[in-house]
Amino acid sequence: MPTEKINENIMIERKGDIALICIDNPPVNAFGLAVRKGLQDAIAKLNAEGTAKVIAIYCAGRTFVAGADIKEFGKPPQPPALPDLLNEVEASAIPVLSIMHGTALGGGLELGIATHARVGIEGLRVGLPEIHLGLLPGAGGTQRVPRLTGIPFALDMCLSGRQVGAKEALEKRLIDRIDAGTPYDVALQAAADVISGDLQTRHTDQIDTTPDDKALEDTAAMLKAKQAHLFAPHKVVEAVAASTGPLTEGLAVERKVFMDAMQTPQRAGMIHAFFGERAVSNIPEAKGDTRPLDKIGVIGGGTMGSGIATSCLLSGIPVRLIEVAVEGLERGVNTITKNLDGAVSRGKLSADKRDATLAMLEPSLEMEALADVDLVIEAVFEQMDVKKDIFGELDGICKKGAILASNTSYLDINEIADCTSRSEDVIGLHFFSPAHVMRLLEIVQGAKTAPDVLATGFALAKKLKKVGVLAQVCDGFIGNRILAHYGKTASYLVLDGASPQQVDNALERFGFAMGPHKVGDLAGLDIGWMTRKRKAETRDPNERYAGDVADRICENGWFGRKTGKGYYVYDAGAPVPNEAVATIIDEVRAANGITPRQFTDEEIVDRYMTAMIVEAARVVEDGTAKRPLDVDMVFLFGYGFPRHRGGPLHYADTIGAVELVKRIETYAKEDPNYWQVPDLLRKMAADATSFADLNKEA
Repeated sequence: MPTEKINENIMIERKGDIALICIDNPPVNAFGLAVRKGLQDAIAKLNAEGTAKVIAIYCAGRTFVAGADIKEFGKPPQPPALPDLLNEVEASAIPVLSIMHGTALGGGLELGIATHARVGIEGLRVGLPEIHLGLLPGAGGTQRVPRLTGIPFALDMCLSGRQVGAKEALEKRLIDRIDAGTPYDVALQAAADVISGDLQTRHTDQIDTTPDDKALEDTAAMLKAKQAHLFAPHKVVEAVAASTGPLTEGLAVERKVFMDAMQTPQRAGMIHAFFGERAVSNIPEAKGDTRPLDKIGVIGGGTMGSGIATSCLLSGIPVRLIEVAVEGLERGVNTITKNLDGAVSRGKLSADKRDATLAMLEPSLEMEALADVDLVIEAVFEQMDVKKDIFGELDGICKKGAILASNTSYLDINEIADCTSRSEDVIGLHFFSPAHVMRLLEIVQGAKTAPDVLATGFALAKKLKKVGVLAQVCDGFIGNRILAHYGKTASYLVLDGASPQQVDNALERFGFAMGPHKVGDLAGLDIGWMTRKRKAETRDPNERYAGDVADRICENGWFGRKTGKGYYVYDAGAPVPNEAVATIIDEVRAANGITPRQFTDEEIVDRYMTAMIVEAARVVEDGTAKRPLDVDMVFLFGYGFPRHRGGPLHYADTIGAVELVKRIETYAKEDPNYWQVPDLLRKMAADATSFADLNKEA
């Protein structure tokens, strides 16, 4: 019987002394239960028969096993567990080789290194991405990779989660050779080479890991300094260190720390982020008919406009860049060129591709050049009058059916749309700076935005490899509206006794890459200053004003990094506290009769995060955000929220609605105007429900 179907995903084919096992579980041959059980049965069956001299495992379709089956995430494990299966593969009395093509990630790579020889097909990429889920390789990756490659490279793979190309994998001895051809043909030839002795096989438990205490110690010290708040990276070092002993002992260590990581809130947060990124665009508004995106116009060659143009060009979309003056146009083209040069220097783009990409850019000083584009993205100053003038002009220039989009961060899309005769064609596309790097795109639905225009916004996000999130019109939409609220807490903390540096340091220890004052310096303090002035006339007279310190800093012409000074001074490269700011803070406190008091880092984090959750709950409550997970994705991909915390509303669930209501009511004794319990949160506390429950209902 030359061919035998073990189950729906596994088939054996016998050709003389060669046995081929084909894994066929489209679309990415994930390691689901049927694949694991079928592979276990196939290996056992072939060993029981004892007629084959070599077993070759290959995959149908476009890739080798690309990792775990995400449909099984969060469900009770069912045997065979992957570590047990791979140990059985390695223990096979008949040599087993793997033929890897496409991507071999996570458990897929662990299957490969459990076999006795590995052949990569040209274009192969391998990796161990578990760190991005708050985990570490749990099926031999931390034990077998060091035996093949050495400890430093194993640490790099496990801690970075990066994908390694075939050439590098060969150099590091992860694979034994690179072949060309179909997986089936390569499997037959490689199996024949094993029989002839031209391809050597060996068990990784027969390979000793070369000790490297320095690499382990240096990595542990680096993680302690930079990632002390994370769990899994430190466990990676512990597991890799165990690879210098017997394989069975190392695998036991790996399994223990893997299971420890599985139980952490960090793992839950990162799994939420993983699924949320995929679910955020799984809404009716993102589906249906779309309009063309063959040519895009960008108005404004400043930081945002240049970044948006760069992002479109890198995605293969021709761009017409419009500026009003030669100097501004030249600056925009130079910025775009510099962005593309940076991609070349980082190895993301070849020099030839850079030149071809830049050739798709058409700079112009004439708005009329936008007459035939499919989409115009306006990215000029955040001033309503300026934007309304531009959209009025576009209404008379752009072709019928062209989409008119504003990159506004705060302003009313409906008011902008009303300046045109085609409100249904107007949408908000709020990019985040730097736009060619940041992955978030808030897609703002106006009152009259046509369904196909909205769907095209999501299609653009996908084309640009960004995370598109639907938002409704309000001042600041989802992200900046929430930021405007909780940002006041940082200011209140400073007014009441904390220093900007203490606030930043406390939140960086919580997991933010930068504290709010460093972020303000990076974005430009003048942006917030302009917003505060714009909203001054409508400010609640009962509100405690939070902008005195920041206003005084801006009045000095200190706008942050772009002027060399803000809350910090940037003359020496690394930011150092601006001593003059401390004087300003003292003067503002004295003018307001404030006696400073001490705050612990825990108090800072609790107040800051509670304020963020309060406004986030209101955003969900009034429908500005469709679901809690939309808020989480906005903050994960646009505001540097710690991924391992899952987003503000996922984090809120770890605290619980009852505790949050208690906190807010306590803080309200100091400032009842600012600290108010959202109705949604109070209802959740009464009903013992969570934001996760709301995600399920949406």
